[in-house]
Amino acid sequence: LQIKTTMRHHLIPVRMAKFNGSGNNRCWRGCGERGTLLQCWWECKLVQPLWKTVWRFLKKLKLELPYYPAIALLGMYPKDTRMLMRRGTCTPMFIAALLAIAKLWKEPKYSPIDEWKKKMW
Repeated sequence: LQIKTTMRHHLIPVRMAKFNGSGNNRCWRGCGERGTLLQCWWECKLVQPLWKTVWRFLKKLKLELPYYPAIALLGMYPKDTRMLMRRGTCTPMFIAALLAIAKLWKEPKYSPIDEWKKKMW
């Protein structure tokens, strides 16, 4: 997902609280954390199982990547030449995961893993 699209169409609880003046800036998925951009897309305890599943799948493909949000969210890969050549395999998986999270954006309790599997296959 493009950052511009993410910032415009998938408003995070912190920004919504500023717009509404409500002061409720907690994640609406029910984890109780402050709903920042990184928290909503990466750190939320309901999103973490999806990212761990993606990394386990990459490991099965013998693609060792550091578990770091900049890789999945921004496409910033390590400068390892071998890894840059395998980027074409990893990027579609990350995009499918981001689309699964975006599709179920305001759902309080959901399984983005099932949505990711649908997008991948």
